[in-house]
Amino acid sequence: MLFSNIKAKWIKRAFIMFLSFVLTIPAFAQSGESASSNLETMLIVVLIFVLIVAILILIIGLYLVSIIRMILLEDKKQKVLAEGKEFVPELEPSLWNKLMHKATDSVSIEEEETVMLDHDYDGIHELDNHLPPWWKWLFYVTIIWGFIYYLVYHVFDALPLMQEEYDIVMEDARVAREEMMALEGNNIDENNVEFSDAADVMANGKAIYDRECVACHAPEGQGLIGPNFTDKYWIHGGSINDIFKIIKYGVPQKGMISWQSKLTPSDMRDVGSFIMTFVGTTPQNPPAPKGPEGEEYIPVDQNQTSEEPVEQPTTDTLKVAMNK
Repeated sequence: MLFSNIKAKWIKRAFIMFLSFVLTIPAFAQSGESASSNLETMLIVVLIFVLIVAILILIIGLYLVSIIRMILLEDKKQKVLAEGKEFVPELEPSLWNKLMHKATDSVSIEEEETVMLDHDYDGIHELDNHLPPWWKWLFYVTIIWGFIYYLVYHVFDALPLMQEEYDIVMEDARVAREEMMALEGNNIDENNVEFSDAADVMANGKAIYDRECVACHAPEGQGLIGPNFTDKYWIHGGSINDIFKIIKYGVPQKGMISWQSKLTPSDMRDVGSFIMTFVGTTPQNPPAPKGPEGEEYIPVDQNQTSEEPVEQPTTDTLKVAMNK
């Protein structure tokens, strides 16, 4: 009679679901090419499995407790009936009510007289209720936490303070930015290269020029074996794209080697930008600048388009101008 109330079908369903999950774990672990070697995936599977087992154990434990309570209640009922008395079950407070009572340490209305003080304000009495235990324990925890915080951050220096943590994060961001810039620098070519006069670009370009280019183009760009960089005349073009292209591929017939195997794209951009700063300068040290070579390079204004027609003066316009 007692065990007829047990919903066996729900237990069977839970057992079947649990068994199905256990059987599908190997298939899940081998579902992808890298799943078998992915430790993180296997760890998640194990944690899910442990969580499900824990939930099932908790459900089974609660169910067993309810069965034991039913057995004890039935046994008590049989004893009372055997004595010829009427069985009246005791109304026990629910689990929630028990938890709330422990958390608040409250006094019921029927027992308020036990905590009532002698103070009387216009018929209003004061009750000497205790502070809720949860509030007191929260206060104690903050004190303990403050003491631990002081030891960890100010005595033993085990963890960085906010300012130190900020500096660490900023340094990590700087390193990440440099790595990103280096990665983007490898994508530079003669088609998308742009002139840059940033301090770090100029410093790196000058270092490369002093190390690799001085022997042919002189310290101040006035030219030796190679052409002069200080005038407006260029053999292969004077834009940053032209200079980058010459540095990258070289001009073997003129003795200019290709540097793409020795310099990164960003390095070639830097030294090309630095070379462009020689234009219009006057060398102060010998040797004297070489004479013009190639054709005069006139930078194109990017804001001006060649599609805009130039208005030609008409005969009437010339006559009006002459009469003036």
